[in-house]
Amino acid sequence: MACQCQMQGRRHERVRELLKRELGMILQRELPVAEAGLVTVNEVQVSSDLRNATIFVGFVGDEEAQERGWALLRQHKPHVQDLLGRTLVMKHTPRLRFVQDHAIERGTRVLQIIEELEHEQPAADGDAPDQD
Repeated sequence: MACQCQMQGRRHERVRELLKRELGMILQRELPVAEAGLVTVNEVQVSSDLRNATIFVGFVGDEEAQERGWALLRQHKPHVQDLLGRTLVMKHTPRLRFVQDHAIERGTRVLQIIEELEHEQPAADGDAPDQD
């Protein structure tokens, strides 16, 4: 019995990776970078029966570009679903649900904080008396 669960876990992992790769390529092809910004598929979760998938998508760009990207994604969702169905060799194509992933924004903010700290550090080091 444990072997069957392990096989199912590997199948889910393969399906998640396949969906992530295929959707990444489809979205890059179907959503023009000039309009939507750069699109990233950060994570995919699938239901136990593989009939539903939650896709965590991020858009690189300012807030306006991200809003345009989400509008385009909503507009193209049926077409993306259809293209995925033609690409995958599965009994059922998972029904897609797209969720905004803010990981890129959080990562950018962390990098800004690090950069600010690095700029403050030399000024603080310049105030210290020389030890030579």
